[in-house]
Amino acid sequence: MRARVLALLAPPFLLAGCPALLSDWSVAGGVGGDASADTSSPNGSSSSSSSGSSAGSSSGSSSGSSGGDAATDSTLSSGGSGSSSGSASSSGSASSGSSSGSASSSGGSSSSVIAISVGTNSACALLSGRTVECWGDNQQGELGNGTTATSGCYCSTTPVAVSGLRGATAISVGTNSACALLSGGTVECWGLNSVGQLGNGTTTISSTPVAVSGLSGATAISVGTNSACALLSGGTVECWGSNNYGQLGNGTTTDSSTPVAVSGLSGATAVSMGSASSACALHSGGTVECWGWNYYGELGNGTTTDSSTPVAVSGLSGATAISVGGSPSACALLSGGTVECWGDNGDDTLGNGTTTNSSTPGAVSGLSGATTISVGDSACALLSGSTVECWGLNNSGQLGNGTTTNSSTPVAVSALSGATAISMGSASACALHSGGTVECWGFNYTGELGNGTTTNSSTPVPVTVTW
Repeated sequence: MRARVLALLAPPFLLAGCPALLSDWSVAGGVGGDASADTSSPNGSSSSSSSGSSAGSSSGSSSGSSGGDAATDSTLSSGGSGSSSGSASSSGSASSGSSSGSASSSGGSSSSVIAISVGTNSACALLSGRTVECWGDNQQGELGNGTTATSGCYCSTTPVAVSGLRGATAISVGTNSACALLSGGTVECWGLNSVGQLGNGTTTISSTPVAVSGLSGATAISVGTNSACALLSGGTVECWGSNNYGQLGNGTTTDSSTPVAVSGLSGATAVSMGSASSACALHSGGTVECWGWNYYGELGNGTTTDSSTPVAVSGLSGATAISVGGSPSACALLSGGTVECWGDNGDDTLGNGTTTNSSTPGAVSGLSGATTISVGDSACALLSGSTVECWGLNNSGQLGNGTTTNSSTPVAVSALSGATAISMGSASACALHSGGTVECWGFNYTGELGNGTTTNSSTPVPVTVTW
């Protein structure tokens, strides 16, 4: 992400590199920001009303860069599942009923990964036993394991279990915090809490999960930089945390450490909170509304004026999933398998072959057959053939094509096949495979790739863990 955007977001979070925690563990299972999608649509069927921002099969992922949509297991009926990047799906895109940032895949053995969510400098996997494991940066307790250090560093290069978390159906990872949707429709969060982003009525950091106050009936979640949102069973949305640009959508710019309702929003099927202070909701009719920061046109309404209440994205119809990133930009998956994006394009995030910002949606060049999307500081799409294509910034190899050259149009992730879900974070991404394994690529300074090293990789490497 460029310096002008970083200056507007959280304080620097990168510390000294972590020592590698190499192991001979084998991956038993695989793991947005991710797309949140409407499960009633052909291209959003994989994400269902769940919360969390992990990438899973058929999820449209959110995650978003540092803000992903929830990834959920679509087989879980309680609390819903699905991934949206924005709303339920991974770091990436959100589909109806999915939560922010994560992508999810159904099925698997008791030891397999069913959803993933990639944030700014950490990632989490939802396991089929409904527990969660995370890896990467941990200076604010965002790994949820009761510490802020692992083996002498503020990170873990391999997954560690989130303490005391049971019954999770979706996950979403943001910049320095993460949340899980539970089977009863409640939400628990952990990590940084400087502006109330854990939603528990305090501003006290927590390295273990704490319950979001007064929230019930949640079906999807999405976590951004310092804000988070939950989709409720009645089609409304509640958000909490930082509100400096109106990203809580309640008509004010006052922070809230407990959930507040997004004003005038009803009939929502997915929600995605980005890491650059804006959010979007998908409606059952295929339209999208957004709110929050709009300096680069990321609300998609043809203006660059911030809005603390939802405004309609201009000329967009037939959307089945959404994902809000951190560039700042957003994308929508359409029913025909194409993708349209809007907002900042200085780092090629709109995928249209130019570097010109756009305050209204435009088509990603040459992309067809997409089934899931996830937007971070770059963007990726899962295709119907189980391959993945990405576009945008590539300074750390986050496009996965073996280079570090930016691309303003989609390029194929090298040697990746059999993918069922994706989640794009700030400068790294992960894909979940049908066999329950996970591969990641891109930035790895604090162990974001989960392979026991801190070496960047411009091609996919397996997460080396025992689930």
